[in-house]
Amino acid sequence: MVKSDRDELWEINAKWWQEGFSDGADPEYEEQIIPMALARLRGAKRVLDVGTGEGQLARLAVQAGAELVVGIDPTWAQVTVAAQKAGGPAYIQSEAAALPFPDASFDAVLACLVFEHIEAVDAAIAEVARVLEPGGRFVFFLNHPLLQTPGSGWIDDHIIDEQYWRIGPYLTESNEIEEVEKNVFIPFVHRPMSRYVNAMAAHGLLVTEMAEPTPPAGFLAKAAEYRDASTIPRLLLLHATKFAGIMGGGPAHDAVEGPADVVVGAPANAVVGGPRA
Repeated sequence: MVKSDRDELWEINAKWWQEGFSDGADPEYEEQIIPMALARLRGAKRVLDVGTGEGQLARLAVQAGAELVVGIDPTWAQVTVAAQKAGGPAYIQSEAAALPFPDASFDAVLACLVFEHIEAVDAAIAEVARVLEPGGRFVFFLNHPLLQTPGSGWIDDHIIDEQYWRIGPYLTESNEIEEVEKNVFIPFVHRPMSRYVNAMAAHGLLVTEMAEPTPPAGFLAKAAEYRDASTIPRLLLLHATKFAGIMGGGPAHDAVEGPADVVVGAPANAVVGGPRA
């Protein structure tokens, strides 16, 4: 597989993510995302973590009682660190749009703040539906597609003496490279919420819960500029169930030789894949 420039940015900036958003470094994860994810994975036995990064949510799913947890990520610099940290899951270097698993392999799929970085969104959602068993759950976190649209932000308008939250061009899909902090460039794809919900519905993933939480106290303490906009959610959670009448979602896959077979009996720190050319 040939790397794109966008792939290279994730390889280059993997350490930025690992240092800034795992092992207790990020209050939004610690106080909000992790508790919300674990509450919705409760009782799941076979969990796929799409866009696992360095594996923090995959490790926590094991601690919560899942018997099989697999993390996939296209970034080799992420899955190698995930495997080094061990903790129970197996890891595969893979794109979300072509999952190397048979149909109905999992009873839960988790995707946390990853689909806004995926270009092939329809194929990726179809693959989530395909690998979920009927009645399985999809726990789907996004940066809020409406209220965190590129160009959105808190405006202190001194001309009309009013403060308000500006919303950027919400209905326009955009594919951009954003500088998230000095010299750290990350690819983002903005889509309206309906793009995700309709793609999910088309593949039998029916939304049963939607949550728009207030930014947590630890985040507001760290990002004082958000305090005046604390009623504006940064996060959207969609919790969907695979409709029992839908077996697939994308092209049917037979049992995969290699990656999927290895995962089932993999040691705790298994990594399948390798650096891409």
